[in-house]
Parts: sequence; C-alpha cells; structure tokens
Amino acid sequence: MNAAERVFEALLERVGEANPRPRIEPVRRLAELAGSPQLSYPVIQVAGTNGKTSTSRAIESIMRSYGLRTGLFTSPHLTDFSERFLVDGEPIDEDVLASSWDELQLPLQVVDAELAEAGHSPITFFEALAVLAFAAFADAPIEVAVIEVGMGGEWDATNIVEAQVAVITPIGLDHVAILGSDLAEIARTKAGIIKPGSIVVSAAQDPAALAEIAAVAESHGAPLHVFGEAFALVDDRLAVGGRQIDVRGISGVGYEPAFVPLHGAHQAENVTLAVAAVEAFFGAERPIPGEVLEDGLGQLTSPGRLQLIGTDPVVYVDAAHNPHGARALARAVEESFAFDELALVVGVLAEKDAAGVLHELAPIAHKVVLTPVDSPRSSDVEALYTIAEAEIPDTPIEVADSLAEALDTARDWAAESSGRAVLVVGSVVLAGEAIAFARAEGWGNK
Repeated sequence: MNAAERVFEALLERVGEANPRPRIEPVRRLAELAGSPQLSYPVIQVAGTNGKTSTSRAIESIMRSYGLRTGLFTSPHLTDFSERFLVDGEPIDEDVLASSWDELQLPLQVVDAELAEAGHSPITFFEALAVLAFAAFADAPIEVAVIEVGMGGEWDATNIVEAQVAVITPIGLDHVAILGSDLAEIARTKAGIIKPGSIVVSAAQDPAALAEIAAVAESHGAPLHVFGEAFALVDDRLAVGGRQIDVRGISGVGYEPAFVPLHGAHQAENVTLAVAAVEAFFGAERPIPGEVLEDGLGQLTSPGRLQLIGTDPVVYVDAAHNPHGARALARAVEESFAFDELALVVGVLAEKDAAGVLHELAPIAHKVVLTPVDSPRSSDVEALYTIAEAEIPDTPIEVADSLAEALDTARDWAAESSGRAVLVVGSVVLAGEAIAFARAEGWGNK
C-alpha cells in the first residue's frame, strides 16, 4: 500500500461521500485550523449535474497552457485515489499528499471533538477530503485551482472557497432525495457556489433552473453569462478522433476552429463552457490567445468518458449514471461510431434512476448484460433485469454474477462479428472497475 492509498484507507473510516451532511461551518472550522489553505490561490469552481468533470478538466487544461501551475480537484476517482488531486495535469506527489494529511490530523481531532460535544456527527469522508485537497494544493504549491463540487453546491464541502468564477454545467434530476425533487430546487442549491465578487458562467439550462441561477447571481451582484446568449458554440463537426468546434466567447471573439479529442456533442458544449470560464477568469476583454487555446484543447483528456479500453474486440467505457448523461452518451455513440451492433454491460447503484438510464440507452442496445457494481450500494441485479425487460424490450438480456463474467459474455458475443463492440456503462464505480480489469488483463489500452 503506497502513501496515497494509506490516506484513502484512513478517510474510508469516516462516513462515506455518498452520505453528505447539509452543513458547511464544520468544514470552514477545519480549514481555519489548517490555516485556511483554500484562500492561498484563486479558484474556479464547477457545479452542476452532468459534465462537471469534463468541463473542469477542460478549464484546467487551458489554464495550464497559459503556463500556470494548476490544481484540479475532481471526484470520485476511477481507479487510483490520487486521480482526485492533479497538479499540472498529473496526480499529486504521494508524499505531498501524505504530508498534508498528517498535518490535518490535529485539526481533525479538534473539530471532531467539538462536533461530538455539540451532539453532531464527526467530519465526513468528503468534508475531510475537500480540506485535504485545499491543503495539498497550497503545499504543492499551485497558482490556480479548478474545484469540482461533490454534490449540490450551497452546503457542499468545497463551498468554503471564494471562487472568482462560478461555473454551472447542465442541471438535471439527480440525488433527488438529498438535493430536491424538482429542477428549481436543485438549481437553487447548486447556485449556492455563487458569491459576491463571482463571475457566473452557465450552460444552457431548463428555464426553471436558469431563473434560480439568475436570481442568486443578481442577489450577489454577480455578472451572469449564459451559453447561447453571452457565448456560443457556433459550429460543431465530427472529426477523426473527436470534434472540430467554432466558439464565440464572452469576449465577442470568434475563435479559429479548434480540435477537441473527445466524442459527443455534449463534450463540445462542455468545452465551450470551459472557454467562457477561462475568459471570465482573465477578463472578458482579453480573449484566449489562439495558440494557448489550441494547445489546451489538444492535450485534453476525459478518462471514463467514452474511453477505449480494449480493441479485440472493441470495448468502451463511460461513466454516465443518470438519464441526462445516458441520453448524451447514446447520441454520441450514434453520431461518432458506426458499430453494426453494440452490447451494453450495465451496472447501476441503487439510489440511481435505473429505469431512466436504461430507457435512454435502449436505442443503442443490441444485447444487454447486467452486472452488480462492486459497492454495497449496488442495485440488485435480478430487480435490474425486470426494469431492463420493460425499458429495453425485444433485446437479449443476460445477468452476470460479476463484472468479469459480464465482460466475458459481452466480449465473446462481440467477437462473433467485426461490426460489434461493447460499452460498459451505468456507474462511475463500474467504469473504474472496467478500466482496472482491462489493465490487469492486458487489453492494451490505458
């Protein structure tokens, strides 16, 4: 077990990140005792339902192309804990992370004791994780941080930052038991990342969600720039290995066509949002230099998002885990690939809208293999089978006892014809499992 894994094991002793506490003051207190590291560098904060990680990675990549030393915090990780903390595009040095964790122990003890005395539960996994990220980035050190919100916004542990730019990706129905049952309520929570002095950059939103974002922005005197109004994706074309996009920024500048090495129209929209966020950070009157944008987008990656993990037969993996994400994924597959038939290996966590996910994936499914996810929160596979029969009728559906068995079944089927492929989908945890399995089996792709 390396230093980063030891930190992860220690964090796992706390209440898990799937069970957030709607509170922020204990996190602020923990950070204060640690020296308020989140105030050591400027921050771009990213909230939303879908596209948060891809948008965050695009922002970081462009910022790094300016020559800035960047920190990127995202969650959850796919295969390695250190993926959550990138410094200059690479996982943070394990010793730096471990040292930051060691320095956080006394503050954690103090705050846990204070919470216990007040009759409250101790600092959770994600609350400790967020402060660890802020401290590790300060120790690295970095010059700018891109921080992805864990869940919600207003009371998310990351929201102790004072973000110069608040970015809100498309908002949909997810985590409804925690965030609210309608888009307006969820948007209100996510808009909590907006602070006085922030500049707000938003994706196109449902009118109810946008109204909430606009109201919060106005209450803080924060300028709001919305996709399709203040900035736009002027053109988006298929290209070999990705997209060719034309973007008009909030600066009013129409940028030269740029190549994005990601699949799907939704990724073109994520990148457009990222461009606007970077412009907002530096000032709308200062467009991004062409060579910086070209370099930043050219080096962009988005692990777990239509990531190729096998070639014989072809196997892709995608972390889509709600209906909105599944819909975007299905469109991307139909537009970007020419498979004759596709086998879906699907595993879903119990709290997710499995019916909605399967319904959106139905148009691209020619065979479905259902698998449990390696998590105590995994859906029961037999129950998932009943849902799949209703949502993907007239399609062969099988149940596997494990991901390994599901992949064997799907790959054997795909190997029968050169026009077939496999797509693993339904959960971030499942995506990470599949990537790790492919590496262990030596399928030849990272």
